[in-house]
Amino acid sequence: MLNFDALRASSTRTTPYRYLVGEGVLTKEQAADIRRDYPDINEPGYLPLSKLEASGAFKQLIEDLRKPELADILSEKLDLDLKDKPRMITVRRLSKHGDGRIHRDSKSKICTMLIYLNEDWEDAQGGAIRALNNERDMEDYVEEVSPLAGNVFAFKRADNSWHGHPSYKGERYVVQTTFLISQAELDRKEQRGGFQTKLKRLLRIA
Repeated sequence: MLNFDALRASSTRTTPYRYLVGEGVLTKEQAADIRRDYPDINEPGYLPLSKLEASGAFKQLIEDLRKPELADILSEKLDLDLKDKPRMITVRRLSKHGDGRIHRDSKSKICTMLIYLNEDWEDAQGGAIRALNNERDMEDYVEEVSPLAGNVFAFKRADNSWHGHPSYKGERYVVQTTFLISQAELDRKEQRGGFQTKLKRLLRIA
């Protein structure tokens, strides 16, 4: 399903940190099929794939995100060695105000790729990710990537890999694939993500 040739043809930037922007990695029709088969997510935030049901076109996407070819391409584009590195997939359907605050990712993460699935988008409403020059100013950015179907933003984690997006509330389909430094870190994050998911659901019921 993923157009690996389109990802391979994506442009790599080196300022202010190493990242890439890709287009056409999925077609609009493929993205629509994925949204149709999306897991039933009714709370904001990223949920770990291990806690969700995967079927149909959504499952096909996940299978592609697990292929060695993805690691090979990102290794080449981001100057990394991701061979045999564990990867964590997390899934979002809803955003709330306050999501997208500026951050650079923890040192347990080697790189992260976001693939977007939204049919249309107005960047002025918020929610478009930005590669930022610093940790203080959301408006001091070098590039903004709209979360439209088939767009990809991937970056090499660094001490200055600041990114975020202006606040947005509503549907915002995105699947995140993160390569981690060790299996132990993957297990820890999966366990924490599962606990947070259960807590959110209990609070919603209460």
